[in-house]
Amino acid sequence: MALPRLDAQALMGAALLAPAALDRLMPMHLQIAADGHVVHVGPTLGQVSPVPLEGLGFKALMGVLQPRGIQDLAGLRAADGGQVRFRLATEPEIPMKGLCVPTHDGGALLNLSFGYAVTSAVEHFHLTCGDFACTDLTIEMLFLIEAKSAAQEEQRKLNMRLQGDKQRAEAEALSDGLTGLANRRAFDAALMRCIENGAPFAVMQIDLDFFKAVNDTLGHAAGDAVLAKVAAVLKKETRASDLVARVGGDEFSILFVRFVDVGSLLDVAGRMIAHIEEPLPFGKQACEISASIGIAVAQGAHSDTAADLVHKADTALYASKFAGRRQATIYSQGLEEEVARNAADLPLPRQ
Repeated sequence: MALPRLDAQALMGAALLAPAALDRLMPMHLQIAADGHVVHVGPTLGQVSPVPLEGLGFKALMGVLQPRGIQDLAGLRAADGGQVRFRLATEPEIPMKGLCVPTHDGGALLNLSFGYAVTSAVEHFHLTCGDFACTDLTIEMLFLIEAKSAAQEEQRKLNMRLQGDKQRAEAEALSDGLTGLANRRAFDAALMRCIENGAPFAVMQIDLDFFKAVNDTLGHAAGDAVLAKVAAVLKKETRASDLVARVGGDEFSILFVRFVDVGSLLDVAGRMIAHIEEPLPFGKQACEISASIGIAVAQGAHSDTAADLVHKADTALYASKFAGRRQATIYSQGLEEEVARNAADLPLPRQ
């Protein structure tokens, strides 16, 4: 015996007696009365629409995209059980698709969804899982979107940590751990850039006088305190565009970019020496040192290599040492011969 055919319209008519149930089962539904006006709107659909939908007529409500030719409620009811695609005629226009079922009272029930636009719709309207029926596949998509967003956020955080670690590693590779100044590697790289750019600059070499005596009598902790003080003095007397580096135990180098006036360089060197010579209290004693300085100037486009310029600054530094320490010397032609003669007569007073 054949089973009786279920009357879909009768079932829908019974369902319409409980709008709250429809709201839970189909949060994005529309009930349209026989006169073509909306009589009930699902909560989620009402949430995303910028204007109240209840009371709107069919023509004012939507423009059907598929099937083509539907102009009124009768045409919509004729699409019984068929899928329709349309846009709500509100601002902003919302692309949707849905299933239309005619109701016993001459109206229609539309169960709607965002279709392919669900991702942008969820983001634009700030929707959550609670805005959809628990059986809606949109829930699964939201879970996937949430999982993807969480994964992307973790990836972003990981990339930021890796980038931070990379930057810290690069900074550590180019800096002196004790003083925080640039190290020899950073100085050599900056010197090469200055030569390649062809801009005028000056190289200053600084060697501390009597530093070994501090280490020998007061210990390495006192020596470290002295080096930290010297680093602070050099940073204070230079510009942000200059590079100050610790290139050895008690040896420092400075690059002065576009600062080549000899008189001004000697003034800066003099201030550095004066501040470095100020006694540094350490326990019950004081650390007393000085500094000898050599300066080489590169004027504009030049043929000197990095090694040439460092050698010239070192030669000027040796000249300061031989002249009695506590002073600065600018490199000039013939200075090598003078230093060589002094070196032949007496040992180089490095400390």
